[in-house]
Amino acid sequence: MKYDDASWHYGGEFPADLTGEAGATHTGMYVAWALLSGLSGDIHITDFPEDIPKLKDRAVTPGAFFLSACDGKFTDEDLSDEGNAFTAHYFNFDSGQYLADYERTLGQGLPDGPNSLYYVTDSWENFDKLKPVLDRRLSEWRANAG
Repeated sequence: MKYDDASWHYGGEFPADLTGEAGATHTGMYVAWALLSGLSGDIHITDFPEDIPKLKDRAVTPGAFFLSACDGKFTDEDLSDEGNAFTAHYFNFDSGQYLADYERTLGQGLPDGPNSLYYVTDSWENFDKLKPVLDRRLSEWRANAG
């Protein structure tokens, strides 16, 4: 199952003054957090052993990692069973809470408009702001899932 694909974000009303990489930031932040939080599937560990250390060492930003290591595609193969169960609940664009948390945490001071979240900078500083929110959501989910 494909959760997201950076290419889905480049068309339509995507801001003309941004590069396509900006369409990967929101998912890159989530994927990086999931992998660094132990929710990864075996595919990243066995098929891309050089990419995870770059992420852990912060030698690459979350969005850049997502584009290079995942080819801009976020699928169920990227995650463990627990990671997929949580992601289906939380990351789901239709019923999940991820984008609302992302906007509340990183959306201040961005240009106005329906696509303003594409202006969030792909940086470890922003990741560090979002990580505690994601950690808390995972803890809450774990407490209620059992």
